[in-house]
Amino acid sequence: MQLVQVLILLNLCFVAWSYRILVICAYPAKSHCKIFETISLGLMEKQHDVTFLSYFPIDEPSRNYTSVDLRQPGHSYLNYLNLKMYTGSKFQNWFNLRLIQEAAMRICEKDFASEQVRKFLKQSHSFDVIVAPVVNSDCYLSLMYKFGAPVVGVSTVSILEWVTGKFGLPNNPAYIPNTISDLVNPITFLGRTDNFLMGLIQRLCDEILMVSYGEKTAKEYFGGRLPPLRELVHNVSVLLVNNHFNYHVPRPLVPAVMEIGGMHIRKIHELTQDLEKWINESTHGVIYFSLGSMIKGHTFPDEKRQEFLKAFGRLPQRVLWKYENDTMPGKPDNVMIQKWMPQLDILCHPNVKAFISHGGLLGTTEAVHCGVPVMVMPQYGDQFTNAKALEANGGGVILHLYEATEEKVYDALKTILDPKFKKQAEELSTRFRDRPMPPLETAIYWVEYVARHRGAHHMRTAAVGMPLYKYLLLDVIAFLLLVFGLVFAASFYVTRAIFRKLFGKKDKQKGD
Repeated sequence: MQLVQVLILLNLCFVAWSYRILVICAYPAKSHCKIFETISLGLMEKQHDVTFLSYFPIDEPSRNYTSVDLRQPGHSYLNYLNLKMYTGSKFQNWFNLRLIQEAAMRICEKDFASEQVRKFLKQSHSFDVIVAPVVNSDCYLSLMYKFGAPVVGVSTVSILEWVTGKFGLPNNPAYIPNTISDLVNPITFLGRTDNFLMGLIQRLCDEILMVSYGEKTAKEYFGGRLPPLRELVHNVSVLLVNNHFNYHVPRPLVPAVMEIGGMHIRKIHELTQDLEKWINESTHGVIYFSLGSMIKGHTFPDEKRQEFLKAFGRLPQRVLWKYENDTMPGKPDNVMIQKWMPQLDILCHPNVKAFISHGGLLGTTEAVHCGVPVMVMPQYGDQFTNAKALEANGGGVILHLYEATEEKVYDALKTILDPKFKKQAEELSTRFRDRPMPPLETAIYWVEYVARHRGAHHMRTAAVGMPLYKYLLLDVIAFLLLVFGLVFAASFYVTRAIFRKLFGKKDKQKGD
């Protein structure tokens, strides 16, 4: 009888601490959704009920999992990015910014118009907390109004320019590089000028295009009673950022913003027999080559591929290349191609000596975790900043694809294959792993914290929602200048009057 009572009590405790959580990943890019998938799996392990709204449903769901599949027949969205169109030049980001924002707006519009989302919104749901992206469009924050639940924001990249003001984050362009720049401290005069102008343009684009368009889209489905998106985003309780100062640019954070970089890193699994054999039998080690999930092998420029293959042929190391085509013309014997490879398991293999990457944040984090030096070829978005930060921290070197030749590829690989460089990467890995709490546990804690307290407005600083003239003390500066001007003018006229009274009489007496 006592055992039954204990079991009932434990069950009541379990129910009391189980929350209903909506997790949203409104990106048709698998690397972005990996972060939300990891959070969802972590919450499910804690026995919370998770509804996952995503383009990439979880493959092995549990009983406390509900999927809202955003995929629509006939819509491909972002299947891949064509390397033949991306030169890897930093100037391309000035033009890519508009394309990124346009894609986000169109995706938001299509999602809200989809049958899956409309059906979901018509159903009766209740959530204790919502986990939503805070990167491009804020239209999904309208669900905060729909369900009356607090929101935990997630940034899948390092903090973007237009996000900083929404959370009251200090963002001085003198020493905080823009997320889609290629700057690193100390920033030169021209770099600071470029940093300032790029940030200004991004904020204007967000204010004029993103917020207004997202609000228009959301109001079509929630009516005129929907509060302004600017107001809703200011009510986001906390922001979890997929970043960490050990391998990126350190910056000041407010209490409501936490870094969780590396939370997607799981336990290492055994490799398949063919990969294990290929890696172990390489006397001089292995180089792993992958440009992520968005860049496909058939888009790799033919002339550049030949330059890489010629450089690989001169190396004693073997090369594992994630390449989506069935064949590769001119491939030397020391190169193996496969359409998919378990990246983390490969990078953490002790015989893997180097990594050729595009600088995506997930791959960069995994390389740092495993202590593997990287040759980075940034192409778009935040990859330029990731590459520069990694290079500055001793974890890699940069080689832009547009300047890649056989000699430059060979020299860059010889640099990172040097044992001294490997030691630097291992030291960076040691610092990265040294944390008071694993990053996934940190993320889960704050989601539960927001659910427990029905929000976390007490963590916001007074800077959130503050007008720019107040934040920059422009009114105070103007007032002080006015006071100083009045005091100076008064002092000038009083002094002049005194001098005239004193010396004017003497001059008059001399004239008499």
